[in-house]
Order: sequence, then structure tokens, then C-alpha cells
Amino acid sequence: MGRILAIDYGRKRTGLAVTDTLRITANPLFTIETNQLLDWLADYFVHEPVDEVVVGHPTQMNGQESESMNYIRPFLGNFKKRFPDKPITMYDERFTSVLAHQAMLAGGMKKKDRQDKANIDKIAACIILEGYLESLR
Repeated sequence: MGRILAIDYGRKRTGLAVTDTLRITANPLFTIETNQLLDWLADYFVHEPVDEVVVGHPTQMNGQESESMNYIRPFLGNFKKRFPDKPITMYDERFTSVLAHQAMLAGGMKKKDRQDKANIDKIAACIILEGYLESLR
């Protein structure tokens, strides 16, 4: 059984998280510059079995898509062209940045580390993945 990879897509940086091979736990992976994402994914897919990719779906409180989808849609199109055999799923990402910040506080992370947006992005990806895994159960 392959892993599930989660992507918290951003204009500049993208947070990544991945499950273990049994798909029990979600773990923050790291944050990458968005312009390097597709090449990084190509390399990662060669080295790790990934059966599905979950991308955060930015929605507003009323359930409508946020304007962030304007730059996520092109990524989705490029992903599907480059990796036509990899299933991609959108999953609601509302409040993930807030939850990531709360998790860092609860975990006792130092203020300097909490201010590093790369940490927020990879933890937000992990929260997206945890929510997705829970929805499957």
C-alpha cells in the first residue's frame, strides 16, 4: 500500500505532509518553494510509493471557493498532465493555518520557530492530511 501525500499549495511556498505506508499517521514532511514543486514530486514519486495526492481546497465560510483557487487550478492542470496516473483529491483546508499555529503553541514551539511560515505550511498540510484520513474512516 502506498502513501498519501498532502499539499498545502501557496503562491510562494508549499507545505507537504505524508502518511506512513500503513496510512495510519500523518507526518509533516517539509516546505518547498512552489516553483520547484512539480520537479520535486517527480523525484519523490520515483523513490516513494504514493497512491494518492490530497490538495487543500481553499473555501470561504459560505462554502464557496476562495480566490486562491485562481492559482491552484493551473497547478492541478499541470499535475494531471505530468502525473496522469496519480489520483488527486481536493480536501477542505479552512482554518488549517490557524490550527497549525495553535498546534505549534500547544507543542511548546519557540516564538521564532512559530514565526517561520514554512513551519506553518508543513503543519497545515499535515492537518489537511489528518482531516482527510479521518474522513475515510
